Amino acid sequence: MSFLSVEDTVSNQLAQGLLKIGAVELRPNNPFTWSSGWKSPIYCDNRLTLSYPVLRSLISGGLKEAIQNNFPQAEVLAGTATAGIPHAAFVAQELSLPMAYVRSSAKSHGKGKRIEGLIRAGSQVLVIEDTISTGSSAFDAAQALRDHGAKVVGVAAIFSYDFDTAVSRARELDIPVLRLLGYPQLIQSAIEMGYISQADEQRLLSWRNSPETFGV
Repeated sequence: MSFLSVEDTVSNQLAQGLLKIGAVELRPNNPFTWSSGWKSPIYCDNRLTLSYPVLRSLISGGLKEAIQNNFPQAEVLAGTATAGIPHAAFVAQELSLPMAYVRSSAKSHGKGKRIEGLIRAGSQVLVIEDTISTGSSAFDAAQALRDHGAKVVGVAAIFSYDFDTAVSRARELDIPVLRLLGYPQLIQSAIEMGYISQADEQRLLSWRNSPETFGV
């Protein structure tokens, strides 16, 4: 099972937009360090897209069409806290669907909720995520929704690194995952736009296959 994709036109426009505004930065020879300790030649911050209305509209429009084509049964959109929340809200508005969000953990006060918004038992819910790396936040949210009694029809994300661990987890949980842009497409666009050289391509692509040993 592999992740679902959208039309190349949307993916290419999104890749160009993310690179132009600096939401994605590529440093194949001077890697970033993630919180996990992994060395990474890429840093992706999709929160920056919220400040660019044209790109924001491209994302919400792309997600809207992808949901209509792949998850027409979705009755509720549930954003992951916090990055998935605004995009879930934008798309839910366009689709005239209810929207909720899932906290990373239950509140320690009040009613102690983890899921905010109205989701009834049996509701068909689509999880909205901004970026999928290992997929833990999206899949943990999906499991919380299942525990709540919802039927999770899938996960839709803006960007995915397409790590094998995320693909395997999706298969294990039997959750279809759709992303507007995958890592290989991003790298190809970066080469075409001159952000990186062709010589860096293999190093960037090999990182995805073994991120835990990159730069070691």
